[in-house]
Amino acid sequence: MPNTGFPVPDNEDSRLHALEDYAIMDSLPEQAYDDFVKLASAICNTPIALITLLDDHRQWFKATVGMNASETPRSQAFCAHAIMNPAEVMTVQDATQDDRFASNPLVTGDPNIRFYAGAPLVAPTGEALGTLCVIDSEPRELTAPQLEALQVLSRGIIGQLELRRSIAMLEQSVLDQEKYVELMHEYQQDMEKVRLNLESQSMTDALTGIENRRSFDLKLEAEYLRAGRSRGSLSLLMIGIDHFKEFNDNFGHPAGDETLRSVAHLLRSELRAHDFLFRYGGEEFAVILPGITMKGAYVLGERFRRTVQRAPWKKRAITISLGAASVEEEMKSPADLLQAADRALYRAKQTGRNRVCTAADVA
Repeated sequence: MPNTGFPVPDNEDSRLHALEDYAIMDSLPEQAYDDFVKLASAICNTPIALITLLDDHRQWFKATVGMNASETPRSQAFCAHAIMNPAEVMTVQDATQDDRFASNPLVTGDPNIRFYAGAPLVAPTGEALGTLCVIDSEPRELTAPQLEALQVLSRGIIGQLELRRSIAMLEQSVLDQEKYVELMHEYQQDMEKVRLNLESQSMTDALTGIENRRSFDLKLEAEYLRAGRSRGSLSLLMIGIDHFKEFNDNFGHPAGDETLRSVAHLLRSELRAHDFLFRYGGEEFAVILPGITMKGAYVLGERFRRTVQRAPWKKRAITISLGAASVEEEMKSPADLLQAADRALYRAKQTGRNRVCTAADVA
């Protein structure tokens, strides 16, 4: 085995594969994990608590209390030693007296580690992915109940990772199961009629290059009638860029126009083959989702929201609010579907923006 500067478990290949399977590295902060480190710090009465995950060369922090860094080299990680024995909490009472760590930069410099206790995060298949650890700048030791609490919390973190992965798999399953397969021949015939009608008019928004409000009105009516004939599902997403007027006021209309074009591009990149994207007007967009239920519309809305939020914006962060609605039995016209989605969008803006609300949230 090559000299890595840190101990390497015998099951390193399967350990790294298990870590990759969770798709957790470099993910955004999540409240559930922040709560775990707050609990660990409070229970053990330490100024620092971390959830660490170890890939092949670094120690990355999913959640922290008392530590500003986001990662360290794996060669400096106490947790690289802790994962060598997944069944036990590794405790170092005074790092300056431990040959493994006395010259470690994290001991000789900031944050001046003296005490360390790390409970391995062990996947159901047995691999130690990282640790839940607590750290102090003074030598000390934990009580037996505190050590046990760290192990309980570490199992809870693994449970959260499993839940996170299950939700991601469920999202994909929902989208896969709701493919639009009904009445394909009739659909193609009707789309040809709509296409011929659209060609006789200007249906493209000049600024963003996507279809405009006129096209939206025609397409919504056509899809609403088709869903009624086939008793299929139809959903609508209304989307608004958050605080867009303030953005225009601060950075000017040319920058605002560029933002509209970028948001349109990002939304279009996440569309399925048979979805329809429109510029509804001003800073608002609309997406018609044939063959999709409210649940699927919410999943797609979250995908759009995350894509815009994570984009590398130059001026300032840009977020969107979304309202989702699906055709219900009591609806009498496309206008009812549009009104339901619009009310859900208003609810999303009312309750903090950068979120997806459904028509059910308004009821």
